[in-house]
Amino acid sequence: MTQTSYDFDVIVVGGGPSGATAAHELARAGHRVMLLDKAGRTKPCGGAIPPRLLADFDIPHSLMVARARSARIIAPSETSVDMPCGGDGYVGMVDRDVFDEWLRERAAAAGAVRVTGLCEDVDDSAGIARLRYRADRRAEPKTVTARAVIGADGARSAVARQCIPGGGDVACVFAYHEIVEVPDRIVEDYDPSRCDVYYQGHLSPDFYAWIFPHGKTASIGLGSANKGFGLRAATRVLREQTGLSEWKTLREEGAPIPMKPLKRWDNGRNALVVGDAAGVVAPSSGEGIYYAMTAGRMGADAVHRFLETGDARMLRGARRTFMKAHGRVFWILGIMQYFWYRNDKRRERFVKMCADPDVQRLTWEAYMNKQLVRRDPLAHVRVFFKDLGHLFGLRAIEER
Repeated sequence: MTQTSYDFDVIVVGGGPSGATAAHELARAGHRVMLLDKAGRTKPCGGAIPPRLLADFDIPHSLMVARARSARIIAPSETSVDMPCGGDGYVGMVDRDVFDEWLRERAAAAGAVRVTGLCEDVDDSAGIARLRYRADRRAEPKTVTARAVIGADGARSAVARQCIPGGGDVACVFAYHEIVEVPDRIVEDYDPSRCDVYYQGHLSPDFYAWIFPHGKTASIGLGSANKGFGLRAATRVLREQTGLSEWKTLREEGAPIPMKPLKRWDNGRNALVVGDAAGVVAPSSGEGIYYAMTAGRMGADAVHRFLETGDARMLRGARRTFMKAHGRVFWILGIMQYFWYRNDKRRERFVKMCADPDVQRLTWEAYMNKQLVRRDPLAHVRVFFKDLGHLFGLRAIEER
């Protein structure tokens, strides 16, 4: 078929960081792109981004609403450990409603056609991809065609479920947070330049809870893979025990967050998933924005190669490239979550381990640079043995 047989070269479903990045990259490359996104949706997210994201994706610093210069880790016993970023390091904070819209507008400025609607069905069986969507639930369905479809439509992705083998089987943590207004005069134990992370079983039996600064607002929330766990009730407990119950709640949001990359991201013909739809949220930390945008860029590159060559094998390159760059980190973080988040006894040891200077330095360097630190192998060895010592409660092995 000729190019004029299609409405678009690519339809990107989902306008979060991953989808908006993919749409921007493909539009810049000269492809005809439709960006389909449903209205009125803000993902529950702590909003943390590393400095590398700003550089890699040319993001203006003005989009940051706060810079956290340290993290405070709180154990079940209420023992806390401060982890300063050190030097010029920081954790950038963004408001997802503003940040995501800026990314969508940038994609539109590059030539992507923005369409508001909800994807209902994707037919990828033939050489042409047909997508049906509605502007809202009462509107008549519309059908558009494209040479390729990118699913960036979240952990419960319709594109993944309908097009990708195994795409409907995604292990998730269910996240919930409340955006609250920070008062002008703060008397509570709250630092606008610090992220607080709570490893306490009554707040989350298998993940963690958080209080993240966002300038004039703050994100208070938690995650858990336990479907029977009361997220709202636990968030209320968190606010009560930190003295933040009276801070005004501006909005409440919840959604599933994937915790493991899918084994396959493409259908071998014309469809590919990225971001949460592909499962690229870091285990243990739950960090997703940087990895979502990275996957979006790699997905766009793979689709571009497919459009240029007609060879559907090019679509495999997205997952292959991502896992080569970040798969080892995901594997290590997955092991950390499995061992340390299982009960309060282990959480207590985990927080104690976070007080170690080697652990802190390697943690922040890996976060800032988004790669495992290689320049000090002896530090890795020391951390490994200390890790074992904390895990098994062996005091002697903890000693340097």
